[in-house]
Amino acid sequence: MPIKKSDLYTSLWASCDELRGGMEPSEYKDYVLFMLFIKYVSDKYAGDDLAPLVIPDGASFADMVAFKGKPDIGERINTEVIQPLVDANNSSLSLSDFPDFDDPKKLGEGKERQDKLTNLVAIFEDPALDFSDNRAEHDDILGDAYEYLMRHFAQDSGKSKGQFYTPAEVSRTIAQLIGIGPHNTNRQTTAYDPTCGSGSLLLKVAAEASKPITLYGQEISATTAGLARMNMILHDFPDASVQSGNTLADPKFKEGERLRTFDYVVANPPFSDKAWSSGLTPDADPFQRFAWGVPPAKQGDYAYLLHILRSLKASGKGACILPHGVLFRGNAEAQIRRQLVDSGYLTGIVGLPANLFYGTGIPACILVLDKDNATARRGIFMIDASKGFLKDGAKNRLREQDIHRIVDTFNKAQHVPGYARMVGFDEIRDARNDYNLNLPRYIDSSAAEDLQDIEGHLLGGIPQRDVDALATYWASMPALREALFEDAGRPGYLQLKRPQAEVKSAILGHAQFQAFQATAAELQTRWAQHIRPTLAGFAEGGFPKQFIHEVSESLLSAYAKAPLLDAYTIYQHLMDYWAQTMQDDAYLLSADGWKAEPARIIETNKKGQRKDKGWACDLVPKPLVVARYFAAEQLALHAASAALDSASSALEALEEEHGGEDMAFAGFDRITTALVKDRIREIGKDPDGAEELAILKQWLALTDEVAGLKKRLKALDAELDAKALAKYPQLSVADIQALVVDDKWLDTLSAAVQGEVERVSQTLTWRVKELAERYDAPLPQLAAQVKELESKVAGHLAKMGFAWK
Repeated sequence: MPIKKSDLYTSLWASCDELRGGMEPSEYKDYVLFMLFIKYVSDKYAGDDLAPLVIPDGASFADMVAFKGKPDIGERINTEVIQPLVDANNSSLSLSDFPDFDDPKKLGEGKERQDKLTNLVAIFEDPALDFSDNRAEHDDILGDAYEYLMRHFAQDSGKSKGQFYTPAEVSRTIAQLIGIGPHNTNRQTTAYDPTCGSGSLLLKVAAEASKPITLYGQEISATTAGLARMNMILHDFPDASVQSGNTLADPKFKEGERLRTFDYVVANPPFSDKAWSSGLTPDADPFQRFAWGVPPAKQGDYAYLLHILRSLKASGKGACILPHGVLFRGNAEAQIRRQLVDSGYLTGIVGLPANLFYGTGIPACILVLDKDNATARRGIFMIDASKGFLKDGAKNRLREQDIHRIVDTFNKAQHVPGYARMVGFDEIRDARNDYNLNLPRYIDSSAAEDLQDIEGHLLGGIPQRDVDALATYWASMPALREALFEDAGRPGYLQLKRPQAEVKSAILGHAQFQAFQATAAELQTRWAQHIRPTLAGFAEGGFPKQFIHEVSESLLSAYAKAPLLDAYTIYQHLMDYWAQTMQDDAYLLSADGWKAEPARIIETNKKGQRKDKGWACDLVPKPLVVARYFAAEQLALHAASAALDSASSALEALEEEHGGEDMAFAGFDRITTALVKDRIREIGKDPDGAEELAILKQWLALTDEVAGLKKRLKALDAELDAKALAKYPQLSVADIQALVVDDKWLDTLSAAVQGEVERVSQTLTWRVKELAERYDAPLPQLAAQVKELESKVAGHLAKMGFAWK
């Protein structure tokens, strides 16, 4: 059975508990990631003479299993697995890439270390983690799992130790902004990251190319460089060159005495690196990187940017993540910034939300670079994307819609008020700005203030400007405005035509709003009809990432001009559903095709005892089969459940009603059938106990009814369960496609679109009612009410002999 992405991620992260003990996340990550690496390469490449990585005899994961429980397990992993692996692949791996499995400081002494490593090996020995046949071509399920672990390690590692990882969403944004793609790349295309960390940013660039390109990276930390090399191999880039060393002081990629140049360069260097000039004499730099000026001694941001520019070919493109300070700081940086602007190499600036990165909480920006046709450039395209993010635990995260919006806006150079615009060089060079690139100078992204209208509060009436501000709604539904508002008797002010309580019904019942609802429904129907062949056509061997790209782009295009609906928000619903459910379905289909085979759920307790918990089918869950084929049986089950709830409630109410002192159930510590029958026999034919007897008999009757209904419910449930299970072997491919495509995928997306339609009515209703309530009682009316109340209070006081002055 293929590995589900979500299950793989969860099990791998849970496995880290075995090592958490006294180790920092930045330390135990190396052990867990190595185990994932060795398990994967062993499953994929062991015994394959043509594999890109040689797995020597005796150095596979299977050989490591034999070390379990041995006192020298750590030493044997070091000498019998890691060392032979490095020796056989010395062009792509080095000993410094791997942690020491015999380190007493990190793993403990003797039995403690022996048990930790034995348990860690056992975790990856799980048959569910067999990677030999569980990879969709070009869909890096293992590479993605590796990145999933690195992201979580970065989250747990804190500021100083989480910088090895660039969030995947930011990496993808950069990769798309530089314009790399299958149309302009081949095997000779080169991409370089001078501060590559674990390689995630570089790999996202390669993923956008959608074909093999040549990758280069340098990383100052030898251990992190090792993570990057393993990451490259897991992503099918075993020939990538990742070197360890200080990029600024000792760049590893050179052609003679000059820096090597590349087609694409991307980087997320350490922000404001205070030690950037260590081992370097900037004024005598042999590579002439600082001809525009030497960055400040304690702020190395421009040092990395200048290195990137020097490493780009004459037509090269790049991008660099830097703190916002590079846009406006003065002195030496101002001089460099002036040269950068005048060169024409800086083609775009994208301001990102704060708290995206694991090494810092400060907001950053992406500087997009392009040397091609730089002299003809007439401005810099600026985007303030600081407001578009999702709060995710302690950090913020770019959503799929945020990435798409940024890239679309940049590629089309769209002017979007409050978000993006092209800023000409004349404006940047103007004395008022003097090459200051701080985004708020050029884009006002602040939310419009909701002003209180003094005249409206004094004299009543809703300010017309507030109603005009809802122009987006009125453009699509002009008659609705006329149906809701009328003149308030003086210029510039309106009032509701009907009571506030009727606003929602007036909106929902209006012909133009109903036409909007119908248009949205028609759009969804047309898109569903258009995309269904693609959804049903995804089959065994398909590429899930290519699949979701085609589907999501189709959805975005379908709603691009939908009135009142944000196409990017609807796109986000699809991408959220992809992450939650549809992605796992796609990987199952890619591995097995349109098969729906239920599997038993077997749970093992701490004592090793196995218990059958029923059955399940991930691709076609039982509720889908029941809803389509056994609706009558489901209805009967619901009716029995409702009857049971009713009888149980009646029984509970009877016990509560007669449970007080001197009442029928007062003498019972616990009400049971046996005790109630005993009490009935005690009462016998005593006429004084007639009322109590009736209550007790009613309780018995209700108890019998509840027991009977429970038995019936259990029987109906078992019958329905058996029928549903028996139905699966009878399902044809067309049946399965109808269940998955129509009942599961498209129905979920249709519900999401309907939710957005309802949001339109809710938002408009809320705003109209808010404005009406705000100006409902003008000051004279309030003053009259106060005067009336004062008069009443004075009258009451007078009756009591008090005078109020």
